[in-house]
Amino acid sequence: MSRELLLLVDALAREKNVNKDVVFGALEQAIGSATKKRFSEDVEVRVAIDRNTGEYESFRRWQVVPDDAVEFPAHQIPLSKAKEEYGDVAVEDFIEEPLETIEFGRIGAQTAKQVILQKIRDAEREQLLQDFLARGDKLATGAIKRMERGNAVIEVGRVEAVLPRDHMIPKENLRIGDRVRAYVLRIDRSLRGPQLVLSRTAPEFIIELFRLEVPEIEQGLLEIKSAARDPGVRAKIAVFTADRRIDPIGTCVGMRGSRVQAVTQELAGERVDIVLWSDDPAKFVIGALAPADVSGIVVDEEKHSMDVVVDEENLAIAIGRSGQNVRLASELTGWQINLMSQEESQRKSDEESASVRTLFVEKLDVDEDLANLLIQEGFSTLEEVAYVPINEMLEIEGLDEATVNELRSRAKDALLVEEIRSEESIEGVDQDLLALEGMDTRLAAKLAAGGVKTRDELADLAVDELVELGAVDEPRARELIMKARAHWFAGEE
Repeated sequence: MSRELLLLVDALAREKNVNKDVVFGALEQAIGSATKKRFSEDVEVRVAIDRNTGEYESFRRWQVVPDDAVEFPAHQIPLSKAKEEYGDVAVEDFIEEPLETIEFGRIGAQTAKQVILQKIRDAEREQLLQDFLARGDKLATGAIKRMERGNAVIEVGRVEAVLPRDHMIPKENLRIGDRVRAYVLRIDRSLRGPQLVLSRTAPEFIIELFRLEVPEIEQGLLEIKSAARDPGVRAKIAVFTADRRIDPIGTCVGMRGSRVQAVTQELAGERVDIVLWSDDPAKFVIGALAPADVSGIVVDEEKHSMDVVVDEENLAIAIGRSGQNVRLASELTGWQINLMSQEESQRKSDEESASVRTLFVEKLDVDEDLANLLIQEGFSTLEEVAYVPINEMLEIEGLDEATVNELRSRAKDALLVEEIRSEESIEGVDQDLLALEGMDTRLAAKLAAGGVKTRDELADLAVDELVELGAVDEPRARELIMKARAHWFAGEE
């Protein structure tokens, strides 16, 4: 049997053009699987084949774990028992005992051969994938070989790829034999072996299509900063160039629209808006909302959102059909965009002014006239009153030095009282939660009031549950929860 085994390994390695170690590994796995069937429980078996003689040995193995951590007795052994029976061992070591080697009958040999051939097929596919990935291609083109449960299986050269149903452009009717171009999304290493997964709906797909059509992008003269899509209907891309001689939008549109039309045809008629990227977020958002005209904009850096004011005539255009325009603009820029009319903006401004006025009257012990003066000069928080340079406050008409000093003193006292109350409200809150990036005393106090006092309790929350506590908006809630959960996955990396 040992000589036959060596001949089989050699023949398969030559025939399939794979390393002999791949064949030996597959054979060891096959013999191990056959050996495990002799046991009624799920044991762990290791098989070692001598690469020179073809002789093999089988071992049953247990992993050493702490005494209180035994979950699977069939292949784990407590540390105390392992030391008693085997001497000097440590946690995570493996204990092995020789097993009687099994003789393969005809059925066993057939099973082993099937396992070996499957392993070799996986190795061949892996090698083809690695060759494909080594070329650095981000787009794949091939013919549809077959349809499986709505997914298209595509031959890309010698590589087999899959285009899932949910990554096809809606209303696109793909058939066997059609040639398809798609973006290389990822490699799926499932039980069926490694496979390329493609997408025609990913924002990256439109970026790569423009790279094909616009030589200036490949030359580094033009850059697509971001893209957002409603596949098959509408898309927005943000373009930028540092070369003042180049018109970035005109360059992407092409002569008589030739370049953008080529992309649109590939995307089943998807209309593309080309937006000029800017490092000024407000300017970028205004451009992204085109063709709507913006009347005013208020940026909230803390919430990473913008209140965008448009007149009644432009409101419907800014929103777009089913909210499409504002949604794509938000995805493109990365900012939460709140559209409102002039009337809504004025009402919100009045409400905010009333809230700040009440704050100043109560905490600074001033009348409404002085509170209104501070609001008109741009003050909206106690921190600003307490710590804005004194020279700036002295420039306000109607305020003398004594009044300014008194206002600053009262603001600092009010902040101190608030800080003491906040510290009292976070008693019992874990340091891990307080030390979390993005956490502050005020937020921790709100969480504590809602019964959330540890990092794990925050991590267990759903986004909508955190928003309901009234502590943060949805984007910040999502970010905080992901940061709180990070330590759960740290050990898996």
